[in-house]
Amino acid sequence: MTSGRLLHNSKHPSRRDFLELSLPCSAIGAALWLGMNSRAVADDSAPTPPFSRAKRCILVWLDGGPSHLELFDPKPNAPAAIRGPLRSIATKIPGVQLGEVLPRMAERLDRCTLVRSITSPLGEHNLATHYALTGHKPTGAVEYPAFTGTLAHLDQSRAILPRHIAIPHHQVGGSQLRAEGFLGASARPYELHRDSDPQGSLVPKNLTLPPELTRLRVDQRREYLGLLDQSQTARDANQPSDEALSPAARQAFEMLTSPDAREAFQIEREQPATLARYGDRLIGQSLLLARRLAERGVPLITVNQLGWDTHSDLALRLRDGYAGAKVGVGLAPLLDQGLAALLDDLVERELFDETVVLVMGEFGRTPKINVEGGRDHWPRVFSALMFGGGVPQGHVVGSSDKHGESPADQPVTPADLVATIYQLMGVDPKRKLRTPDGRDVALSENGSVIREITGT
Repeated sequence: MTSGRLLHNSKHPSRRDFLELSLPCSAIGAALWLGMNSRAVADDSAPTPPFSRAKRCILVWLDGGPSHLELFDPKPNAPAAIRGPLRSIATKIPGVQLGEVLPRMAERLDRCTLVRSITSPLGEHNLATHYALTGHKPTGAVEYPAFTGTLAHLDQSRAILPRHIAIPHHQVGGSQLRAEGFLGASARPYELHRDSDPQGSLVPKNLTLPPELTRLRVDQRREYLGLLDQSQTARDANQPSDEALSPAARQAFEMLTSPDAREAFQIEREQPATLARYGDRLIGQSLLLARRLAERGVPLITVNQLGWDTHSDLALRLRDGYAGAKVGVGLAPLLDQGLAALLDDLVERELFDETVVLVMGEFGRTPKINVEGGRDHWPRVFSALMFGGGVPQGHVVGSSDKHGESPADQPVTPADLVATIYQLMGVDPKRKLRTPDGRDVALSENGSVIREITGT
């Protein structure tokens, strides 16, 4: 059965018909599934808070729990078992030090805010990630969305590119957290997967049409999906099929047929000097792609860097990258290179004031080095780095005690941090969303906005 016969003979096509039509087109099957299943959850209206400077947010997620003692909160005067194998270095904020693995960000810390007193009771990856990204402690009653998913859901702007893009994917906290939570497909991130291109291009494969799939055949599928949507929602059969498409399905087709959408992911088009500044590893390329997407108006971007669960060989994994390395290419130096390039580019391209960047993981690491030369899970105190989007420059919020074991002052919960991001993005943290079973849930039920950051 050809697509033409189906389109002309079926006013009420079945899902079986649609699957038969779609089988030759693996490139768009997943995108169309998103369109067919996108049903937004109604939410209560709420005024925009008086403080709203950021138009977009880049979350740099350090999956596994980065060591605050080696990155953002070193303890150079502590005993060796606590101080660890790495040195600390001075920064552009007088009296504030970072780990030796972040020299570029140390030179730019006067443009950032450090939060050094985050505290949580949850030390398991999945549970801690849920709390850090949703602002709600996990419960069996409600599947809360991540703040990125909520912001994507509330953003009703029309664009070809998705409102939330995860680079290279959103497999965080053991891959158990769904960013969309109870909001469904309208809040689901568009996930990339690293291409096999030798230059490391992050162009998503499902934006490349198979050679046998012509524009005519894509248009036929668009028409057919419109008929399917009409059938499912009992719409007027005379309504034009393109108008009948759900917004997500229409966006999927537009992405497939738009040269601009494909071009956004082609980081190899950048100048060689720019590529070199970010580095040729996945995290550098991911941060460069995040900048390209931010330039093109994507409001929510998650950059996911795996590997921070450093129970052993901490110096090797964080600094060196491999035994005998003369120049560190571990997790932290590569992150440092990419973050510094991102910050510089946001400033140069006049995106800094409108783009809030949050760098964090689900918890910190134990104050004492273990017998395997690593650190274990430690949620009692940890750190985050923020810059852009109205965040104060050259500021430190809170502190940990002399061993990095507990908050010394100004304890900040993950709920507080999430509430602060909502406020920076112009969304009232007390706004409520309605779950599919009719329950009203505040975006941040127990979080308090960090006034030192928002200024309100």
